[in-house]
Amino acid sequence: MIKVFSHWLHWRTIFQVALDFLFPVVCVLLAMFWVGRGGEIDVQTVVLYAVIFALTMVLLNALLGLYQLGGGSRQAARVRARAVLSLYLAVPLAYAVFHVLSIAEVNRELLLLSGLAALFGTLAHRVYMANSRSGTMLVHRVLIFGAGTEAESVAAVLRKSDPDIQIVGFYPSPTDTEICLPAQLVLSREMSLSDTAHSLRVNEIIIAVRERRGGILPLRELLDCKLAGIKVLDLASYFERALGQIRLDSLRVGWLIFGEGFRQGWARTTVKRLFDIVAASVLLVLAMPVMLVTALLIVLEDGFPVFYRQERVGLNGRLFNVIKFRSMRTDAERDGKPRWAAANDDRVTRVGRIIRKLRIDELPQLYSVLTGDMSLVGPRPERPYFVDQLTRDIPFYAVRHSVKPGVTGWAQVRYHYGASVDDSVQKLQYDLYYVKNHTLFLDIVVLFETVGVVLTGKGAQ
Repeated sequence: MIKVFSHWLHWRTIFQVALDFLFPVVCVLLAMFWVGRGGEIDVQTVVLYAVIFALTMVLLNALLGLYQLGGGSRQAARVRARAVLSLYLAVPLAYAVFHVLSIAEVNRELLLLSGLAALFGTLAHRVYMANSRSGTMLVHRVLIFGAGTEAESVAAVLRKSDPDIQIVGFYPSPTDTEICLPAQLVLSREMSLSDTAHSLRVNEIIIAVRERRGGILPLRELLDCKLAGIKVLDLASYFERALGQIRLDSLRVGWLIFGEGFRQGWARTTVKRLFDIVAASVLLVLAMPVMLVTALLIVLEDGFPVFYRQERVGLNGRLFNVIKFRSMRTDAERDGKPRWAAANDDRVTRVGRIIRKLRIDELPQLYSVLTGDMSLVGPRPERPYFVDQLTRDIPFYAVRHSVKPGVTGWAQVRYHYGASVDDSVQKLQYDLYYVKNHTLFLDIVVLFETVGVVLTGKGAQ
């Protein structure tokens, strides 16, 4: 994992982006030198359009979710489907970009074909990688300190989230009275932790024990491992880096207070506010035709009102009114008692189901972004009734109110629609990660992933 602007990215993602950019550019340049032997070619023009084509394809692949990592056959199938879609979209895009090149027609066609061939090669390579296991040169060897339930949980996440991880074994702690793992995976304590790590050529040690008092951790041996170049991570740091979340079951107040992140300086606030104003203004202009059609359809099906206004909790617990397109019947809460939205909710209208699936009902919130009540990216604003309940039931829930709520957010693109206290717990873990690490870069990542969520209908309710 590599940290980029306070956000963790897998090395494979960075490699794929670099490959998607460089491969088309190199192929077009090779074609340019090939056809250039018969006459003069404007090198600067060809290079410029090759770079524009490559950048556009990187953005397109990001919007299609080709840079999202995951394991299993379902992920491989999604990669294949998105690769085919990317090729379909690339052909007219390539024609549009290369059509304006001021060179001979035969040369333009050759450059176009070279760009498409490069794109096909990159996507074919990605499909191959999604269906094959990593080579031994790329395997990351991990030793887990602990053999209890926490270690079992970490192992399950490791195997699911990163195909390059190889768990070499579990080194039991003195407090592991109940071993939850197969005996063949549990290492012997006859050899010290540092000697075990060196003999197994370990790259990383993950501390998977909750209790650390009373000399449970072999601190001297862990220090020797770290000084020898072996990374040592606790549970909270590991889950933050690997999953983009801060797990509540491994979180301590001291880690929040003394850890890095959670910076809310004026520079970050100013940059975020300027970005919100510019992006929200552009999106409102682009979305205006869709919003007008949506308003008309709502009126035709269920009459007025078109908009739904509701009180939500914002920055520092301040109340504000959020505005959305009405997707439920006007008597959805006729008893006056707030209720969670549910799957196949019978209160939702036919138009409402469509605009919820496509997230069109959220578009009027862009006005709240311009007024400063919301941000484009941030934790989802909840109703005061649910906030009071969740604050009582979930530790650290109020931390999410230290930043402005958002139209979309890290939790929304990483987890399905939350409709219960348990879902709120899961989403809070992603919200805490965002509060701790939010930057303009992470906001842009969230916006790109939001487009992918809208295109696939993932997590709609």
